[in-house]
Amino acid sequence: MTRSDTQPVIEVSELTAHYGSRKILDNIDFHVEPGEIRIIMGGSGSGKSTLLRHLLGLNLPTSGRVRMLGVDVARASAGEMHELRRNIGVAFQGGALFSSMTVGENIKLPLREHARLDETTMDIMVRLKLEVVNLAGFEHLMPAQLSGGMIKRAAVARAVIMDPKLLFFDEPSAGLDPVVSAELDEMILRLREAMNMSIVVVTHELESAFKIADRITVLDHGRILMTGTVPEVQNCPHPRVQDLLNRRPRRAEINAEDYLQRLTGG
Repeated sequence: MTRSDTQPVIEVSELTAHYGSRKILDNIDFHVEPGEIRIIMGGSGSGKSTLLRHLLGLNLPTSGRVRMLGVDVARASAGEMHELRRNIGVAFQGGALFSSMTVGENIKLPLREHARLDETTMDIMVRLKLEVVNLAGFEHLMPAQLSGGMIKRAAVARAVIMDPKLLFFDEPSAGLDPVVSAELDEMILRLREAMNMSIVVVTHELESAFKIADRITVLDHGRILMTGTVPEVQNCPHPRVQDLLNRRPRRAEINAEDYLQRLTGG
């Protein structure tokens, strides 16, 4: 895969997506620059998880285009997608470690899928990545023997085992106490510097977002409200952005006639 380092690592153009007849994403446009940490945030139902699935090629758009590392995800061949996935890492929200495998075996999975290496080489790579995430010596433990924060870090080690150019995090701080969450934020910053990668983080945690973000994209009802730096987002006057920042609940406006029609199937 060849591309210029001056080109965006992600380019999303007029992305629209539906689940059945329901529109989830509405004309999304944004790009991520090389070396950038981009936060995607929004309230529940804003479309951020659906956007992540489209970025990863797990869902195909109704219309529009997603390009990652120069590859059009919707139009890529099987070979192009295989090569693309060699350059992408994903750390899932719950860690997604296989409970029947040791930590080391979990981390080796991408190597077994995408590389032809002997066991000794893979063992060395696993130990190196565990050191990066401060889990050195834990490769022989089972996931059930790890704390929540350790599971998250082991999942990161698996996500970066192939030295990806682009790394995705899905709610990395979910379920963690403030101290462990802060440690994870520091690890994300170290990964960017040490491995020269671009990072996309889907989160609703404001403190983490403000600590690590270069830019933040705020979604609401499937549309982008704004994209900006941390100070730009904090000072944005848009009421929905301020609702999100100040944890103000949305007021539900109910049309009695429409509500009755929905109940009766009219």
